[in-house]
Amino acid sequence: MRLNLEIKPFSFDLTKALQTSQGLLRKKQGWLIHLEQQNGNVGWGEVAPIETLELERCEHLLYKLEGRPTRNELEASLPFWPKALAFGIGSALAEIDSLIGFGTPKGWLDAPESAVLLHSNGSILEEVDLIVNKFKSKSYPLTLKWKVAVQPISTEKELLKKILDHLPRNARLRLDANCGWDRNQADQLIDFFLREPRLEWLEQPLPTDDLDGLMELSKQIPIALDESLLADTSLLKYWQGWQVRRPILEGDPRILLKELNDHIGFRMISTAFETGIGSRWVNHLAALQQKGPTPTAPGLAPGWRPKGALFSNEPKLVWASA
Repeated sequence: MRLNLEIKPFSFDLTKALQTSQGLLRKKQGWLIHLEQQNGNVGWGEVAPIETLELERCEHLLYKLEGRPTRNELEASLPFWPKALAFGIGSALAEIDSLIGFGTPKGWLDAPESAVLLHSNGSILEEVDLIVNKFKSKSYPLTLKWKVAVQPISTEKELLKKILDHLPRNARLRLDANCGWDRNQADQLIDFFLREPRLEWLEQPLPTDDLDGLMELSKQIPIALDESLLADTSLLKYWQGWQVRRPILEGDPRILLKELNDHIGFRMISTAFETGIGSRWVNHLAALQQKGPTPTAPGLAPGWRPKGALFSNEPKLVWASA
């Protein structure tokens, strides 16, 4: 069976530049996918890798695919494509097959309340105070995420003490080092976690290839893997701690969808700054995770994307605005 495949490029600037230990992220770009069967069933996808080399490879493959590929051709190629392309095609095929909404009368589920992503700059304490005041009227606890390994470890340790002083007792704080520390630096945070229940986990403190170090740390404090899961997909099966899952970057989303429908725990769904087409998947998967055995706030970075039709829940509006 041949499918009609159309692609359309998009780009947008984040409302705030995201500083991590790996550099500065200011802009997202990629392609939207419109896939249609002969019977009229339609699926939408988004291909938006972060790495430049993967962008170039996805562009080359997408323009080769555009036209009328067969379903068998697409399914057979998914495991060999860049992960971002596999997400875009896999998500469109899943929608054609009506996999989303199975057993749920609403179909696409709305995301639960997200953790709040902090800036990594000198005004962070003022930002924390503003967020805490805003959340006083909320019925759910506040979860914050802070990108660390951006400043010297001694500076960030002092700042961490001050942030904790500004947080209410029921708040949670996640630290994300984006592979930016070595073992000695990460060890300096152990005492904080041992005596501070508000610290939820330390995310990807070490480089992706230091699995021994990550394992040793996980025996002492909660460690969440992110980049390591993309670098070594076997970890998806055997890492027993928290997994930060960024669907748009990790390949065919039907795999994660099955995990969550099977109630596998210790998954936290995170954004990679999607358009409205990609965020439907992220939001839906986050809602499923919240209904599972280990509910926790997803990392959806509210306020970091601009407003407009490109971020609508209606795919046709997203497509028209790209």
